[in-house]
Order: sequence, then structure tokens, then C-alpha cells
Amino acid sequence: MGFLSTFLGIIGFGIGVPLGLLIGFFFFIYSEAKDVKEPVTRPLYELDSSALQDLLPEIPLWVKNPDYDRVDWFNKFISDMWPYLDKAICSTIRSVAQPLFEEYIGKFQIKAIEFKNLSLGTLPPAIFGLKVYETNEKELVMEPAIRWAGNPNIVLGLKLLSLQITVQLVDLQIFAAPRITLKPLVPTFPCFANIVVSLLEKPHVDFGMKILGGDIMSIPGLYRFVQETIKKQVASLYLWPQTLEIPILDEATVGERKPVGILHVKVVRAHKLLKMDIFGTSDPYVKLSLTGEKLPAKKTTIKMNNLNPEWYEKFKFIVTDPNTQVLHLEVYDWDKVGGHDKLGMQLVPLKLLTPNEAKEFKLELLKSSSISEPQNHKKRGQLEVELNFVPFKEESFKIGEPVDRFGRKESGQNRASDNEKVSGAGLLSVIIQGAEDVEGERHNNPYAFVLFRGEHKKTKMIKRTRDPTWNEQFQFMLEEPPLDDKIYIEVMSKRTRISFRSKESLGFVEINLTDVVNNGRINQKYNLINSKNGVIHVEIQWTKT
Repeated sequence: MGFLSTFLGIIGFGIGVPLGLLIGFFFFIYSEAKDVKEPVTRPLYELDSSALQDLLPEIPLWVKNPDYDRVDWFNKFISDMWPYLDKAICSTIRSVAQPLFEEYIGKFQIKAIEFKNLSLGTLPPAIFGLKVYETNEKELVMEPAIRWAGNPNIVLGLKLLSLQITVQLVDLQIFAAPRITLKPLVPTFPCFANIVVSLLEKPHVDFGMKILGGDIMSIPGLYRFVQETIKKQVASLYLWPQTLEIPILDEATVGERKPVGILHVKVVRAHKLLKMDIFGTSDPYVKLSLTGEKLPAKKTTIKMNNLNPEWYEKFKFIVTDPNTQVLHLEVYDWDKVGGHDKLGMQLVPLKLLTPNEAKEFKLELLKSSSISEPQNHKKRGQLEVELNFVPFKEESFKIGEPVDRFGRKESGQNRASDNEKVSGAGLLSVIIQGAEDVEGERHNNPYAFVLFRGEHKKTKMIKRTRDPTWNEQFQFMLEEPPLDDKIYIEVMSKRTRISFRSKESLGFVEINLTDVVNNGRINQKYNLINSKNGVIHVEIQWTKT
């Protein structure tokens, strides 16, 4: 019976297969083809909620959110550059990972760790939308929506005792929404000093991992554990407000140095100056300047017919780098006609001073600062000065601290007491950043005019524009905080050629300085009075000594 059933099975298979093929061919040839129906297309507003839920995850952010811009051009750029970016990024990964690998060699019986293969694959990441923020600070803020479903080939070789273990990363997917800030903006290429990155939400990271050829992610429960662990670890490091800061340029060398203190100079007296006049005397005065300061040099009064003058006059200078700046002191003989004769000079490096400690100097006057000058051996008299470098208080407001939209600090933990705020000398810094939509009736060559306590300052003029950018700073040294003061800022326009009514006002604003003293700093845009749409961007900072 066994042989008979096997024989009949073979006969049935041999007859059934050709017969089935024959019947199928007959139906294929002689059956009538059905018309292919056109797919039904419906607008989004006609779809029900379940259909929309299926579609929404696939819709780019630039469609769902009007604040996000479409950046197909940038995706095309990344796609064309990806083969080169792949090599550059992998080279950086190798250089960064190598010191980390070396730390583990010799530990846990590990003899060697190295990349067997390292490639990010042929599929580049795509940006599904980009949002750019405008702030009052010197920074550029971007929020891209990044998705990357890549095919990387990353194989790590691990030699443990006598075993060679390979770990391979496959099927990598990353969905992230980072916030990228370029700050501060500086006038040196690439025009920003740091890249600050933070994540707005926990990233989605999916991948497979093969060890010795087997996918360990298929182990029940391990996949979810690894996913949650990665999200928590990344979030603890980089989820906003935590940030990753990547330095690009040295901020101290490319940016404008910030004031760190005030140098108090008292010119006391001079002894045995040279006789320059016909009658055997001189009319001396002292000229003072500080290296690195753009302001004109300061001068004492003139002491007529005196070779041993006494001044007791005080001056102040703004210090930005006490380790490199030098005070120049030059003594001149005043003449009614012609140039003034130089009696002598001397230099005092600020690094010789101890902060908050007055120091007296008796300086032997020289012909010049050159060591090889032969006339430096000639006696030219002596100059007495008293110097004191007073640094700004550490609790004074710093530009890097968080501020709200009015320029106030978000946290008040480090603020000084109210009594300290309303007393003491300090520096008032006024930065005129720029203006928008300033329009004149006859011409548009705007510049900004600043008036404070009778002192006038003005920016450079920019020709033929309604949106000037000045970025100029003016400083005022005060004995007391300007609690009850206002600063007057007016945008003016000046005709470039000589004519009647050459100047024209484009709007003004008066700013009360109480908030500046209480909060340390404001950085805000103000609507200009007597201007239709004009706005001026002003940053004001009060720093105590």
C-alpha cells in the first residue's frame, strides 16, 4: 500500500501541474481585461479625522506650520555634498573617538578597539522645514526639523582576550528638532564666534545592532530599554535649556573688548622741566592717552612760566585689557604760534598696578620711548602721577546672562541689594545698533544723535537707506547711578551736498534710565516719536565700579 500511494501521488503531481498551467494560460488569454479605474482624489478638508491622523506625520513642517520655511535648495546642496561630507564627518569621528578608545585599552581585558568600517552611507539627512528667529541680541537662531533614515556602514572591532568581537550598527533613523544659535556675531569670517546647540524635544533614535552577526535588538524588552536609555541620556545633556557649545573663533580677539574697569589718574606735579622759552622758562601742560582707546587724548591746564608746576588734576580712562594697555604721558610747552614743543614723555603699563590700590609714580621724562635714543640720557625733569585701577564689580550685569524681552535678567539670585544699586560710580554704555523704516521728506542719509547731561555724541552717516545699521558704542563715566536721568536719541538725515535745510529729523526717543540701573542692562527696540513707522534698536548697560 505504501508503494501504491507513493506511485499515485507522483502520477497526480505529474498530471496536475501541466493541467493547472494549461487552465491558467487559457484564462489569461481568453479572459476580458477590466478597465483600470482612476484613483479617487479628495481635498484635505473632506477627509475624516482618522485619515488625517495617518497623513499628518508625513506632511513636512513647512506645510503644517507657516513659521517654517521650505528649504529644498538646501537639501539639494546636502545631497550633492554628501559624499564629501561623509568622508569629512567620518574623519572627525575617528579623531575624536581614538583618544576615548585608548582609555579603555588594558581595562576589562580589552586589548584593542578600532573601526573596521566607518561610513555614513549614501542617504543624506533631510531638513523638513527651517524656522529662523529674530532677536535683539547679536545672534542668529535657527530651528531645523531634521530627519535621517540612513544606511550607514559602521563596524567596530573589539579584541577581548583572544576573541575578536565585531559590533555593527545598521538601519539608523534619527528624527530631531534642534535649536542652533550662532553667537555672538562678529566682523570676522565666518562672522560668528560660537555655535550653541540644544534640543527642543527628546530625539527619536532607532537602529539595529549586530554582535557577531546576530541582531541583539531582537531580544524581547532590550529594544525598548535601549531606546528609552538613549533618549534620557541625550535629553539630560542637550535638552533645552541644556546646551552644547562649539567654539569657532576666539571671542576676545575678533570681537570688541568689553570694559573691565576704570583707570583713575591724578597728575600731581612736575620738577625741573626744560627751559624752552626765550626768558628761560616754559608753559607746560600734560597730555594723557591710553592705548586701545579711540577717544581723543586728555589734557591738563597750562601752567604759565613755571618749571615746577603743580596740577592736582584728575582724569578717568576706560580699561578693556589691563594686561596689555599702557598709559602715555607727554609733557608739552605751550606756544601761541606754531607747534608746541615736547618736553618729555613716559609710559606706564597697567599691569604694574594692583586693583583698587592707589600707587604713586615719580617718572623720569624721556625724549622718546625708543631705547636707542641717545637724548634719553639728558635730564628732562620728573613727573609725579597717582594711578588707581578700579575693576567693575563681579555682580554687575553680564551680557551672556539670560534676559527677558525688556532686557531684564530672568533670575534675581545674584543681584546686588537696592542700597548698592543706588550708590557708587560706574560706566554707562550706550550702543546704537540700528534703525528700521526711517523715512525723510527730502532725503534719507540717516545718523543717530545722542544727548546725555549736555554731552553730544553721534554715529556715522549712512547714505540712501531707510534701514541703517550703525553698531556704535558711546560711554559715559558717572559718579552716581543715573536713576533720575533720561537719554535723548534722535535719528537725523543730512543732505550730502550744500543746500538750505540740509538737516532733517526722522524721529526721536527719550529713554528713562531707571530700569537700566535696576536691571543692569536693557536691549530693546523703540518706536520713534514723530515718525510714521520708524524704530530704533538701542542697548544700554550700567556697570558699577
